[in-house]
Amino acid sequence: MFNPAGQLATLLDAGLTLVYPPLCQLCETARATAAEGMVCHKCWRKVRFIRPPYCGRCGLPYQGALTTEFECANCRELELHFCSARSAVTAGGVILEAIHRYKYQRALWFEPFLADVFLRQAVPELTQEHWDLIVPVPLHPTKQREREFNQAERLAAHLSAGLGIPVGRTLLKRTAPTRTQTLLTRQQRAANVQRAFAMKRGQRLAGERIILVDDVFTTGATTNACAKALRAAGAGKVCVWTVARGL
Repeated sequence: MFNPAGQLATLLDAGLTLVYPPLCQLCETARATAAEGMVCHKCWRKVRFIRPPYCGRCGLPYQGALTTEFECANCRELELHFCSARSAVTAGGVILEAIHRYKYQRALWFEPFLADVFLRQAVPELTQEHWDLIVPVPLHPTKQREREFNQAERLAAHLSAGLGIPVGRTLLKRTAPTRTQTLLTRQQRAANVQRAFAMKRGQRLAGERIILVDDVFTTGATTNACAKALRAAGAGKVCVWTVARGL
């Protein structure tokens, strides 16, 4: 089976040590290798995996001793087109720094680390149900040319290898070069992506159960817009999985 994390680590090991010392690229003190995503064990221990209780719809974690499944007030007020959204970890600290540098500074050496975090949580949960296809959230062509890669597509490839499920790269397209969501309010985020996604010409679905993949889930506006387009095209069920969950 194709192992994108292992292949990437091998290539990085060959070149990274010529430029960087074998140190963790987060704390820059402890040793770390490319196979570890250039993240040391000390920084790894700062990762906070999401455990119950959390909203059964959007996956927002809560503190306390809740034992029954519940839906948060925000989800009850929205028209959501995905059945559930889950994230491996909370978006903060070392995770958020690694994601930002990976996406915006092309620090690809963090990919094995982020993929490891993602798959540790996603694979055991997703294997409990049947899924047909993995779909990454697409970038607009202009932004993809600037960034030179789509982080959601690369994460989807790792999940595909872990689950043995194909990636549907040719289904969705981003029809508008939307503003970055980072500094927008919840309402502005929803308006920003309201008509930003559509199926590519000639693409239809016939009840497929789809895993929609992105790097970070914050308000869910982006993934909800994607899920809406997939459901309108005939998807039977859409769930969302991301590496990190904004709080």
